[in-house]
Amino acid sequence: MIEGWGEALAVIAAGAGAGAINTVVGSGTLITFPTLLAFGVPPVVANVSNTVGLVPGTLSGLLGDRESLAGQKARLRRLLPASLVGSLAGALLLLWLPAKAFSAIVPLLIGIGVALVIAGPAISRRVAARAASRGGVPDHGEWWVWPAVALAGVYGGYFGAAQGVLLMAILGIGVVDSMRRHNATKNVLSTAVNALAAVLFILIAHVDWKVAGLIALGAIIGGQIGARIGKSLPPQVLRAVIVIVGLIAIANLTLR
Repeated sequence: MIEGWGEALAVIAAGAGAGAINTVVGSGTLITFPTLLAFGVPPVVANVSNTVGLVPGTLSGLLGDRESLAGQKARLRRLLPASLVGSLAGALLLLWLPAKAFSAIVPLLIGIGVALVIAGPAISRRVAARAASRGGVPDHGEWWVWPAVALAGVYGGYFGAAQGVLLMAILGIGVVDSMRRHNATKNVLSTAVNALAAVLFILIAHVDWKVAGLIALGAIIGGQIGARIGKSLPPQVLRAVIVIVGLIAIANLTLR
């Protein structure tokens, strides 16, 4: 568990990094989750507390770029229910499945998240090219966008690392709009997924409130940083950090 100022500051710093990365890339859990494991927080408690703590950060980043949401009310009204249904299902799976199942599944999920982060540039190029060449698609996107967003919500409610990358790929391929506006939509959907899961966890799971509070403090600051200057940071640096931390987390979990 978190003890002393040094560990507390490290968790705050991890929360700030996750808040910024979630706003820009969408893989901040790959920073905070391994940090909590390194300090001895049990995996399920770490995941639950991390989800609760990151909600204020995702909201902070969302508010920092709210102008990109202009004209998206109809789209969000359609897609938000998909995220909420998926989030509820994923959070219930986390609570119903035994802790051993989580410890076995999470390394695979982190591996998927790391792979998606590595593949991010290629996905983005294909998304941009496809969006530029299409027309006549409904504002809310192709028919398969709703179920795909729901599945991303299941993933986000259960664990969530690289949920934002999944959503950006879904929106970029299935909805005609700019990448910046897709990113704003992604932030709304991710916030909804994390918030619903957090409420459920608060009601019926064990939340380490010290951990959640430290992450929230850092994530609020990081969300503003990500919204304001994150897009000017070298994406290669962010991806490299996420990949390294993700690999460390996989090693940590598999060697426990």
